[in-house]
Amino acid sequence: MVIARKISRRCMAGCVLATAFLGSVAWAQGGVAGYPDRPIKIVVPFAPGAGTDAMGRLIAQKLGEVMGVSFVVDNRTGASGAIGTQYVAQQPADGYTLLLVASPFTTVAASLPNAGYDPLKSFTSVGMIASGPLVWATNYQTGIHTMQELVAYAKQNPGVLNYGSAGAGGVNHLVLELLKAKTHIFITHIPYRGVAPATMDMVSGQVQLVTGTIPALLPLVKDGRIKPLAVTSARRSSAMPDVPSMTEAGFKGFDVLNYFALAAPAGTPSAVIDKLNAALNKVVALPEVVAKFKLDAVDATPGTPAAQARFIEADYRAWREVVQSQNLKID
Repeated sequence: MVIARKISRRCMAGCVLATAFLGSVAWAQGGVAGYPDRPIKIVVPFAPGAGTDAMGRLIAQKLGEVMGVSFVVDNRTGASGAIGTQYVAQQPADGYTLLLVASPFTTVAASLPNAGYDPLKSFTSVGMIASGPLVWATNYQTGIHTMQELVAYAKQNPGVLNYGSAGAGGVNHLVLELLKAKTHIFITHIPYRGVAPATMDMVSGQVQLVTGTIPALLPLVKDGRIKPLAVTSARRSSAMPDVPSMTEAGFKGFDVLNYFALAAPAGTPSAVIDKLNAALNKVVALPEVVAKFKLDAVDATPGTPAAQARFIEADYRAWREVVQSQNLKID
């Protein structure tokens, strides 16, 4: 009886260890039985009320409806998005904390040596959501009506034109540096705390040039207060069909998009990523989501995690090249 009890206890211990081992192997191999079984957090690294926040809340709501579990938005702001991004990179790779990725994800990492995260190594791509161009705009006091006229004026009057951006290292800043690198012109960069005050100063004539999202600038265009010169993409935007693309304006290879995506901490199991990606692709195809994207002047960009990873890598490396070629020093 003593021997029997010893054998029984050993069997029980072995069964427990075997179960734990098989469970860990199943998870490591991508088993997601029961996932998700609790709320999932989407960290938006920008303040409530911003366009990125609105996108995050829309996606959270619709993912919750598709996956049958709550998605909660957590705004963690600071350092042009780096604070919230660092936070997600440090969370468990279990699929319960995600990052809403936007353009600063790559531009900040490309321009700041101490961003605190690596966009290529700290995260696993879940999938793209949407993308759309910015638009170049000036006030009518300049007398400039096209991008070619802008470049010609800047060459004849180096440093006279002032450009307002949403802050150093952001996409609004780096798109100017890209133009300067391609055309060898000099336009004075003036960083603001957000694109809205920069735009208002452009309307009043304190700066002469900005780039902004189409929804932000379109009302001012319709009111005749500012002049759109071109969208920053290689193709026209359906939201501004009369405004030329950069390619049409004579600048080949110039294609800058403001984008949105989802990412998870590096090491998140592939089966979890695949499940999230399938749900995300369903969300961005919903008619009500497509309609909202149209109002925001962005297009749905469904695809695989691998496609998003390639996009992020290409975007990051392109901005790194701009930062290095322009010898930008941003603290």
